[in-house]
Amino acid sequence: MAEKGAPLAAVKVEALVAMKIIKHGSQSFPTTATGSIVGMDVDGTLEITNCFPFPVVDLPPESHFDNAAPNPAAAAPRAKANVAYQAEMIRMLREVNVDANNVGWYTSANMGNFVNMNVIENQFFYQKEMNERTVALVHDVSRSAQGTLSLRAFRLSPKFMTAFKENKFTTEELQKSNLRYQDIFIELPVEIHNSHLITSFIHQLQTPNSGPTDLPPSLAALESSSYAKSSVLTPNFDNLSLNVDPFLEKNCELLFDSIETHHTETNNFQYYQRALAREQTKINNWQQKRKTENATRATLKQPLLPEDEWQRLFKLPQEPSRLESMLNSRQVEQYARQVDGFVSATTGKMFAVKGNLLPGETTK
Repeated sequence: MAEKGAPLAAVKVEALVAMKIIKHGSQSFPTTATGSIVGMDVDGTLEITNCFPFPVVDLPPESHFDNAAPNPAAAAPRAKANVAYQAEMIRMLREVNVDANNVGWYTSANMGNFVNMNVIENQFFYQKEMNERTVALVHDVSRSAQGTLSLRAFRLSPKFMTAFKENKFTTEELQKSNLRYQDIFIELPVEIHNSHLITSFIHQLQTPNSGPTDLPPSLAALESSSYAKSSVLTPNFDNLSLNVDPFLEKNCELLFDSIETHHTETNNFQYYQRALAREQTKINNWQQKRKTENATRATLKQPLLPEDEWQRLFKLPQEPSRLESMLNSRQVEQYARQVDGFVSATTGKMFAVKGNLLPGETTK
């Protein structure tokens, strides 16, 4: 076991656990799927050896923020009923000599939209109440459907944990703590681990013949050849398609929505600043008038009036929390990275066939 103060450096997930999470997320899609993960912390590497899903229960009445969107499936990890259910499941796993240390929870996502209040509250609950050395595994169902497994591990940073616990997300507090939207999550590298039996089975699978062959005259001939159907390990030729990925279009739409939300939050904050400036002007005028009046009364040797009555007469507007703006900025960054990933893959294929698309370009 790793020492208490050693930070977590990586996450190692058993292949069976990854398959369970993928199956649960696919069956629950498009709704959110959540569950608990168990394992062991070994020398700073969190080894996840088992998992089980959470039953969906009603949203708990108590919440860190009252304006959190009601989503029973997404809020299941911190529900009281599921906390008891998780403890009972871990007790049963311990009885059959299986790793029974809670190391976090997992959730499914769609198009990378996991930066929300439910994920923050769930991970805050796990790092504060259950076990400080816990992670949140995020499985993106839509991204994985493209042929590349999307399984990422996140933790809340200590700086954000402190701010979230004290609920201090005003401009002044954020400037003091130097907390930025990039500091919300700490991402850990994820490694998929296979048992020796599975590794031996993969090496015994039939592989395509690597002998010399003639080049196919067309894509249709390549798809109908025996090589495209001879082995489960044959590459997927759909990856050679030059069509714009439909997920790229959807990502751009989500990115635009997040940018509009950002503008709305900015307008709300600017409205607060204008209201605060108006109230400050009124207070300054009142204080100046009271000072002039006290100067006159002092000349006439009359008792002075109190100068702190403005706190009772005027009410300063409440500054809106900057947390939603921070989360939205982090979500915009997530969408931008996904768009960059989609575009880079398409651009590479475009350069590969540049000679066929622009015959005269290669001669320059």
